[in-house]
Amino acid sequence: MAHHDAEVSHVTADDEYLNTADASGHEHTDVNVWMIVQFAIWLMGSAVVVHLLMGLMFVWFVDTRESVSAPQFPLAVGQEQRLPAGPRLQRFPANEIVDFRQRESRELNSYGWIDRNAGTVHIPIAEAMRLTVERGLPSRAPTAPADAAPSGDAPSMMPSDSSSGRMMERRR
Repeated sequence: MAHHDAEVSHVTADDEYLNTADASGHEHTDVNVWMIVQFAIWLMGSAVVVHLLMGLMFVWFVDTRESVSAPQFPLAVGQEQRLPAGPRLQRFPANEIVDFRQRESRELNSYGWIDRNAGTVHIPIAEAMRLTVERGLPSRAPTAPADAAPSGDAPSMMPSDSSSGRMMERRR
């Protein structure tokens, strides 16, 4: 076995391919170009044939559907078309939400009657908030519990340990 490191030394295995011989090129026997051209011609021809067959089949399906004159459900011949049970899909949901928002906006920003006989009206939301701030919200007057001690014993009412602050117990 001969030792080749003495003749040619390469730092890496890739260094061997940096310099090519003068007569080097590609192998002419590796690729059969005529075979590739034949395959491409065959592929194009089969694609055309498949598309033509699909077009003919589509025309045949359309003709078959239009030529059928018998009703699909013979027992339902005398009945009218019935709609499916609700709820049905909305035809134009984007338009309906726009209309809904416009109605709501008109109601929130205008005056109007809710019940004329009872004298109930609605007012714009900004006006209602202004009146609420001016007049305040109605509230009940604070009532003292029946068993409550005089106001001097307020520190004696404390939450018990097990009540989590919900119930007050009287401390003595």
